[in-house]
Amino acid sequence: MVARDYFQSFNLFSEEEIDAFLQLFEIRRVNKNEYFIQEGERCKEVAFIASGIFRSFYISDDGKDMTYCFRFPNTMMAAYSSFISDCLSRENMQAITDAELLVLKKEAVDKMVQDNLNWTKFLKTIAEQEYLELENRFFQLQRDTAAQRYATLLNNHPDYVKNIPLQYLASYLGITQRHLSRIRKEISF
Repeated sequence: MVARDYFQSFNLFSEEEIDAFLQLFEIRRVNKNEYFIQEGERCKEVAFIASGIFRSFYISDDGKDMTYCFRFPNTMMAAYSSFISDCLSRENMQAITDAELLVLKKEAVDKMVQDNLNWTKFLKTIAEQEYLELENRFFQLQRDTAAQRYATLLNNHPDYVKNIPLQYLASYLGITQRHLSRIRKEISF
């Protein structure tokens, strides 16, 4: 099971802890274009992406759809600021392919943290990973060209990039679809 491997990779939990933890998850199928969470909702759950690709986006003040993040299989996903603060989400998380999630309610996460210090360590590690990802994205936008950002995405997720619609890729890269087409001609799969 892929989720088992993911939690084992942190070297924090016994097999029994992982077994008990995985029993708490609910399997949820999400169809292409459906949402895990939408702007204005409270994020009350976290998900492990077993299959599928998601995008995080917001609508700018001038009405533009702005994709700023993709989530791929074998990673965790939540509208993190809403999840930890209980505020309304400022982001949308939408499936761009059919997907299968393992979903865990916030109450279950909170209970595990109370009962076992390893879960606190796990959440700290996840928060640190989120911070590093955000910082990396910031530096990419500041330092790298659109072609370099595309090449990085392609190198890190070659099997998935071909499933991302061009308008979402272009938005993520901060360029037009026309510019993206030129870049794709220069950089091949």
